[in-house]
Amino acid sequence: MKHLVIKAFGDADQLVLTESTVNALASNEVRIKVEYAGVNPVDAKTRAGLGWGAEAIKDQLPWTPGLEVMGIVEETGSEVSIHHAGDRVCGLLAGGGYSEVVVAPANALLRVPRAVSNEMAAGVSLAGITALQALTEHGCLLANERVLISAAAGGVGHLAVQLAKDIGASVVALASPNNHEFLRGLEADEVIDYQDEAQLAALAPADLLLDLVGGESALGLLSHLKPNGRVVTVPTITAEQVVAAAKAAGLTATGMLKHNDTQQLSLLLDAVAEQRLHVEVSHVYPLAEGAKAHRQVETGHTRGKILLKN
Repeated sequence: MKHLVIKAFGDADQLVLTESTVNALASNEVRIKVEYAGVNPVDAKTRAGLGWGAEAIKDQLPWTPGLEVMGIVEETGSEVSIHHAGDRVCGLLAGGGYSEVVVAPANALLRVPRAVSNEMAAGVSLAGITALQALTEHGCLLANERVLISAAAGGVGHLAVQLAKDIGASVVALASPNNHEFLRGLEADEVIDYQDEAQLAALAPADLLLDLVGGESALGLLSHLKPNGRVVTVPTITAEQVVAAAKAAGLTATGMLKHNDTQQLSLLLDAVAEQRLHVEVSHVYPLAEGAKAHRQVETGHTRGKILLKN
C-alpha cells in the first residue's frame, strides 16, 4: 500500500509517497481502505517539528501523518463484532491516516450514518471534537452568553460557530471579508473583519474568547472580554503566553488538547445526519499531493476543511 511519510522534520517537501506492506491484524483491530484523510494544522506543525505532536513522534521517524480518517472496512480481527466488512467508518487515530490502507483499533472508529457523506464524515472528527470540547468542557459556554471566535471560517472555527449557536449562545465571528457571507449563512450573530480596528473597537464585550489563532492575535483580543471573562486558546505553541497574559488581566484562561471521545463523535455525526451541523470541505487533494495540501493549510486562510483522497 502507498502512504505519505516524513523521514525528518522540515517543510512540506518532507512528505514522500512510499510503498509498504500492511500490518497484520490484531484480534481487536480492523483494516480499512481509506477513502479520505483529514489534513489539519496540527499535521503541518508536527511535520515541521513544532509543538506537542512533534515531541510525541520524534523517535518514531519515518512517520505517516493523519489523525482523522474515513474509509471502508475490509477485514476485522477475530474479536471484533462492532464492525463488519463493507461498513463505512470514521474516527481519530494516533497517526497513519495519509495512507491507502490503515489498520486501527476497532473501538476508535464509528459507523458513518447513511445520511452523512464520505467527505463530511472525514472532516468532522478532529475539528468537531476540538470545537465541542473547547466550548463545553473548557469554555463552559452557556445559553445567552456571548462568545468571540477567531479564525471563525476555518476547520475548527466554522464548526464552533454552529455548535455555539446550538447551545444558545450569541456568536461573534472574526474572519476575512471574503468569508463573511459564509459565516452569516452559519447564523453567526455578528461577523467582523479581524483586521478592521474600528469594528473591533466597537465590539460589545464577550463572556468567552475561543482563540484559534494564538500569539499577538489572541493577546489583542483579551481586551474584548467582560471582567472575569474566560479564554480558551487552542494553538499549543503560544498557549503559555496567552494564558499568562489573560490571567494577568483578571481573566480565567486555559490552553487545551482535545481528547478522543467516540461518544462525542457520535453526537457530532448525528448532528451532521440531521443537518444541524455542516462540515465545509473547501479543498480535496489526491494522496500524492499531500505537500500541496500542507502548503494550503499553512496559509492560515482555508475555509473549512482540507482532505486527501485515495
